[in-house]
Amino acid sequence: MKAMRIRKPTAGDLLAGISVALLALPQGLAYSELAGMPVKYGLYAAALPSLLAALFASSPYLQTGPVALTALLTFGALQGLADPETAKYIELAALLALMVGVIRLALGIFQFGKIANCLTDAVVLGFTNGAAILIIFSQLPKTLGVQGISGGVLSSGWNSLVNPNQWETGALVFSIATITVIFGGRLINRLFPGVLIAVVFGIIVSRMIGYTGSVVGDLEGGFITLKFDFDWNSIPELLLPSAIIAIVGFAEPASIARTFAKEDGTKWDSNKELVSQGVANLAAAVSNAFPVGGSFGRSALNKFAGATSPWAGAITGAFVLASLPFAPALEQLPSAILGATVIGAVIKLLKPLEFSRLLIENFTQALIAIGTFVATLLTAPRIDRGIIIGLLLAFLDHLWRKRFKIKKKQKI
Repeated sequence: MKAMRIRKPTAGDLLAGISVALLALPQGLAYSELAGMPVKYGLYAAALPSLLAALFASSPYLQTGPVALTALLTFGALQGLADPETAKYIELAALLALMVGVIRLALGIFQFGKIANCLTDAVVLGFTNGAAILIIFSQLPKTLGVQGISGGVLSSGWNSLVNPNQWETGALVFSIATITVIFGGRLINRLFPGVLIAVVFGIIVSRMIGYTGSVVGDLEGGFITLKFDFDWNSIPELLLPSAIIAIVGFAEPASIARTFAKEDGTKWDSNKELVSQGVANLAAAVSNAFPVGGSFGRSALNKFAGATSPWAGAITGAFVLASLPFAPALEQLPSAILGATVIGAVIKLLKPLEFSRLLIENFTQALIAIGTFVATLLTAPRIDRGIIIGLLLAFLDHLWRKRFKIKKKQKI
């Protein structure tokens, strides 16, 4: 019997892996805050999960780690159970990641890879647009430098927007510069490292001028301390949110892998991808981090930078892991840059023209999309309930159409 040959990483894998890691570092900090976690846990979520997911992935381009939608779902799931950034909250986030990991792993092992198809296009459209607006509004106080704003996500974001007298000039400058560099750089070249440039120059300028606005703050150096003991008594409270995150959150990596497979004319295995995402979340749990998923932005960068195999994802995780002792170098990074980075990453999820298209082509599906969109906004931060309402609307539509067909056959 011939020994199985393990494919070696190519130069493209190495370049792509490091390029993505340099983007994952600041994004990890930003998404950690979005999830209600101390920023350092975003780095943990970008290290081992990315490294271990690559060992089981079927897509050569999919990059796993902290993502905006899953972070927001995490924040919503833990609302009312503990205060953000507290020891209890961190404990629950790790347990949530563990439960998401177990569910995805089980779905993959038992060949339920098509589970993401239960989310209709209308439900996904309504949810992602609603979630994108919530994420953008959640970052407005940070990007505008407004402090002391209380209330819900939408109200605090709106109050920050309509009170320019409270805007902080430095934060505003950093935010505008970051957005300009990110989107301006993409016009020059798809591989332009806009986020990296914004972060590096932001830290340099912040130190040079002694910036007094909000910054990342204390970051511990050193490696991850693995944990294997969880708050098992909280499992019943997290069962439904973990199932929703496991299924809804898988729609994103599944869409990424499917899209790239179509472009390259290659195949991808949804069951294998579920196992990969399950392992990633188990790694996040023992890292004391929060649930993770597949990233559109980082996966696209991975492909464009020359990745040829899942080795690129492993290299990304290894690079982030090796960078952890140097994390204190990011302490002077203005929070406004993180907020602008998040907005720049999720703004592409807003697709108002898709609603218009649905209204013309399929009015019923448009109503489902709009209903899910409104439900997502109204149930914030418990946006998992928005998904449930959307699925209920889709189910009612299915029953109505089925009943209509039966009546039509009876008349015939």
